[in-house]
Formats: sequence, C-alpha cells, structure tokens
Amino acid sequence: VQLVESGGGLVQAGGSLRLSCAASGLTFSTYGMAWFRQAPGKEREFVAAINQITNTRYTDPVKGRFTISRDNAKSTVYLYMNSLKPEDTAVYYCAGRQWGNSDSERTYNYWGQGTQVTVSS
Repeated sequence: VQLVESGGGLVQAGGSLRLSCAASGLTFSTYGMAWFRQAPGKEREFVAAINQITNTRYTDPVKGRFTISRDNAKSTVYLYMNSLKPEDTAVYYCAGRQWGNSDSERTYNYWGQGTQVTVSS
C-alpha cells in the first residue's frame, strides 16, 4: 500500500490550496481516508476524514474552510483548503483505514510521507 501526497506549498494568509493523496495497492473504495497535520513542536492532529459512502467529519478549527472529497475512479482523496491562516502551517499527512471516518490516528493503518503547507501572514 502506498499513499502519496502532493499539492503543498507556500501561500499567503487568505489564500487557497488543494492537497491530493493518490493511493495504490488497496481497494480504495472500501477505505476510509483522512487528513492529519503536525505543526512544529506539536503533536499530530486530526483535520478531516471521509468514509466509503462520503460521510465527512472535520475538526472545529477548519469547519467551513476546508473540504475533503474523494474520487474512487482515481483512487485519490483531496483536501481543499480555503481562507488559510498562519496557524494552518503544518506537514499534512494522508491516512487510510478499512471502513469508517475515525478522527483517531491510532485506527489508521496506512500513512503517506506528508506534504508541507506554509501560510505566511
């Protein structure tokens, strides 16, 4: 199983980015997918998740600004990030688990290598 994130970069506050996570080696349609992030000096935290039937959940700080979606035909999950703030700066990780949209990183079996998002003020 391989998860490969892309789309990170440097953006000004108020800007937008789209992160992508391409999955291989698994039956993507049966997997719940999530995004986590880890800021410097902080623990990794949940951002958003989507299950097999596209039910979603978000952490409160990103509600209304971030949108998670999936394209099963492309085995890809996306994170659309709008109205970015400096506090969104972090390494963003894609994760996968069979079924569900848990916000607990302990329940995810597979992880990508991460992509850096930096939001300047």
